[in-house]
Amino acid sequence: MGKTKSDRQSTTKGDKSVLNGTIVAHQRSHKGQVKPAENPAIYLMQAIDLFHASEPDKALPFAQQALDLLHSTNTSALEESPVLNLIGEINLELGDIGSARQSFLTAASLEPTGSKEEFLGGGAEHFLWLAQLCEEGGRESVEWFQKGISVWRREIGELERLAGPDGASLSDKKKGKLAKLPEPEVAKLLEEKKTKLANALCGTVEVYMTDLSWEEDAETKCEELIAEALLVAPDTPGPLQTLASIRLSQLKVDDARAALSRSLDLWRDLDSDDPNVPDFSTRVSLARLLMEAELEDEAMEVVERLVAEDDTSVEAWYLGGWCLHLMGAKRQKEAARLEDGKEEQPDGELTSLWAASREWLSTSLKLYKAIKYEDEKLRDHAHDLVNSLNKDLGPVAEDGEGESVNDDDGNLEDEDEEMAET
Repeated sequence: MGKTKSDRQSTTKGDKSVLNGTIVAHQRSHKGQVKPAENPAIYLMQAIDLFHASEPDKALPFAQQALDLLHSTNTSALEESPVLNLIGEINLELGDIGSARQSFLTAASLEPTGSKEEFLGGGAEHFLWLAQLCEEGGRESVEWFQKGISVWRREIGELERLAGPDGASLSDKKKGKLAKLPEPEVAKLLEEKKTKLANALCGTVEVYMTDLSWEEDAETKCEELIAEALLVAPDTPGPLQTLASIRLSQLKVDDARAALSRSLDLWRDLDSDDPNVPDFSTRVSLARLLMEAELEDEAMEVVERLVAEDDTSVEAWYLGGWCLHLMGAKRQKEAARLEDGKEEQPDGELTSLWAASREWLSTSLKLYKAIKYEDEKLRDHAHDLVNSLNKDLGPVAEDGEGESVNDDDGNLEDEDEEMAET
């Protein structure tokens, strides 16, 4: 399913933010002289630039300095919200989930309704982050999702009134903050909000399919939520993937395959940098669903593209290896059926599938060690598959270039340690 993570820029940009103005306070030096205080907007802009340059460790001190300066002035506490949202996102990039959660909680307490403009720390973004980061999950997660969903429903209603036939006759007062937006911008913003709403609805579905699956009305809730998601954003991949996930859980495999094919067809011919291509994690989820629906060829198409974009993705290499293993198992079963169950030596195609599977899985395990990836279930499953393949194919011989070499247990040997050290 599509992730509900917001666009990073939506919480950090804002040409008209009060933080971009001149906030001048005064403080006395040790000699008793009055001098202008530092402007928090300067630190905020530096933090944003560093964050967008993928340097979150350098961005954090600047964002924290901006927040500290706001604390020391007489500005409204609400002005801290966009800085808190940025600090939350920076901490997420740094892997500090606890600090990120606390930043978003504080931002939500300062703007509990999401009625302010996004560049003032309003909007739905911190609610959606909290839906994903809350410690309790389950019902608490749904409540945070509902807060964000309510905000986006309200904002979509405002945009639809403005874009509708009566929009031109509305007064600037009724148009509010949207009065100066040109018509194409209104249409673009409306589509963005609808996609975000659909993804939030899908996120809620996921909670009902996991943490709250025991509730009597869980399936009904899922159907209601996915129906709304498909209504507001029918041509976006996320809702279609979520629909497929629901149908797979109901053992309606044909319906799931149809939804997955529609989702893939929306972007498969687009360039990787096209904004309509789903984000990396959404496509990882799609690959898993395609494998579950036994659409292995399509799953490999997705995974190969993922690896081409990021050849350090442990999960992408693992999924490719697993998918090739499933394709080999299917080929083996078909060959046995054609031979009336007689045990035959693996044919060339099957051997090629097994060998490719082992290569992908071995690469995944090497990367797992090198970047200290944290998913023990993935690692253990990959090891089990490699062990099974070694029994069928024999151990991998050293190729003289320090590539993948397995010990008798299917574990990668010294080459992994050397890669991790470098």
